[in-house]
Amino acid sequence: MSTSPIIRFVTSDDYIQWLPLWNAYNEFYGRVNATALPNEITQITWARFLDESEPMYAMVAESNGKLIGLVHYLFHRSTILLNPNCYLQDLFVAETGRSQGIGKTLIQAVYEQAKQAGSVRVYWHTHESNTTAMQLYDKVAKKTGFLVYSKTLV
Repeated sequence: MSTSPIIRFVTSDDYIQWLPLWNAYNEFYGRVNATALPNEITQITWARFLDESEPMYAMVAESNGKLIGLVHYLFHRSTILLNPNCYLQDLFVAETGRSQGIGKTLIQAVYEQAKQAGSVRVYWHTHESNTTAMQLYDKVAKKTGFLVYSKTLV
């Protein structure tokens, strides 16, 4: 019998189930081939989620003991706000959990955590080709019209 997914913070015991979701997310966005993503980055990222002194957080969607989604977010200062901004950096739902409202529920969980932290703004980026996800994003947030510029410094 299937139950509604539970949204919760990750624990150290979740790593083995979190890692395939993390790898699938990175592959989806064409980041360095996820299997080639340096293990050091994954290990440090995971450690940050578990370190209470870090402003970086991870929550997961769990259904019947299996992780089926993740969301990562962080807080940072702004030159135009007194309270911190909340940046929703990563959102991913496994294919088995898609079209069930899990992505929306994960976003809403971040909204709640941001409110509790005194943040008045949650924002994120997506690729222009991610049209399926944008159908959801258009329902839960406002498109700002800003474009992202980036330069890799080597």
